[in-house]
Amino acid sequence: MAVRRLRLGVGRALGVPATRKRGSRVYSTSQAFGEVLGLPSRQFTKLVFPLQELSRHLAPDSGHNLHLRIFDPSLEDLARADHLFTTTARHRIEYVSSAVRLDHAPDLLRPEVCFIGRSNVGKSSLIKALFSLAPEVEVRVSKKPGHTRKMNFFKVGKHFTVVDMPGYGYRAPKDFVDMVEAYLKERRNLIRTFLLVDSVVGINKNDNIAIEMCEEFALPYVMVLTKIDKSSKGHLLKQVLSIQKFVDTQTQGCFPQLFPVSAVTYSGIHLLKCFIASITGSLKAEDSRQN
Repeated sequence: MAVRRLRLGVGRALGVPATRKRGSRVYSTSQAFGEVLGLPSRQFTKLVFPLQELSRHLAPDSGHNLHLRIFDPSLEDLARADHLFTTTARHRIEYVSSAVRLDHAPDLLRPEVCFIGRSNVGKSSLIKALFSLAPEVEVRVSKKPGHTRKMNFFKVGKHFTVVDMPGYGYRAPKDFVDMVEAYLKERRNLIRTFLLVDSVVGINKNDNIAIEMCEEFALPYVMVLTKIDKSSKGHLLKQVLSIQKFVDTQTQGCFPQLFPVSAVTYSGIHLLKCFIASITGSLKAEDSRQN
């Protein structure tokens, strides 16, 4: 009941309806967090906290730990983060430039996060989902693997930069290693690397190479599990537990909490937005601006 009252309070502050019709199909489309607050409790949890929803299927005495609450933002923080990913008259989200070498990359002093993963893991689709409330930003998504051939830089107002990296593995650019290794090793304002793993197939040998690179360079990184809409709950839970065990036992620099997402249903997108806003220091800046 207390959570429901908090949701209603945040909703009123944002000027959105407190409830929505059950017949609405907004659950599978992009929407502002203010609208999400009006969803029934079960759909709200599934959309915003998919890992928590998945944990319901674990036996209480199973001994499995999904690290659900390491990053545990308030509803107000989720709403502020959503606002950061929305273009307004004073806050623009825009494509900056592309680069095939580090010395061609734009000289941006703001904090930077990058997304890396194998070809066809859904990097560009995920970034497009993150920027869904800024439709004027063109994020090219192709049905063919290996579409991203350069490092693409997107500026989120004056707060931070998002970088879409070329995919590794199948159809990777010939100079992929030189391009990506130099960026990860030498980019001074890079504060977090998001390593995307296909939740349907799990960690493969190419992912292991990327993980070893992050570990070798002592980079703080996060595992984002993509395409969670493509698996049954049983298969997805099995994959999540396996990847969680790998993170706990085989990594040093990986953030313990996994971030399952779907660029189709937008499940997990709001939480990922908030995490990015938090680690870049943008939540505090947005809070100060609103106050």
